[in-house]
Amino acid sequence: QVQLVESGGGLVQAGGSLRLSCAASGRTVSSYNKGWFRQAPGKEREFVATISWSGGSTYYADSVKGRFTISRDNAKNTVYLQMNSLKPEDTAVYYCATRRGAVLSSLPGEYDYWGQGTQVTVSS
Repeated sequence: QVQLVESGGGLVQAGGSLRLSCAASGRTVSSYNKGWFRQAPGKEREFVATISWSGGSTYYADSVKGRFTISRDNAKNTVYLQMNSLKPEDTAVYYCATRRGAVLSSLPGEYDYWGQGTQVTVSS
């Protein structure tokens, strides 16, 4: 079994920054691809970013490209999401997820394990 625990959410003004963390536990999690998704009230869960197991490949949603950076530290079994230049439309619950496939994916249905989420609120 794999467990994911997100942290680092909070309230920030527009233009500010936050760094989210996702600590993973369970066997072989360091070899899994990781992703970040978000869900705003009344909206579907949407893809934010993903990173390969080695950290060598990343992929971002157009809406966050150039503002957000995904990274990972396999020694700590932790993946991060650095969020800069935050906008009110970034307000959502942010989830980390992991999948066993070798190919990066932006589809929530292709992820095997999910965290409980952390709230990010950006005020205007």
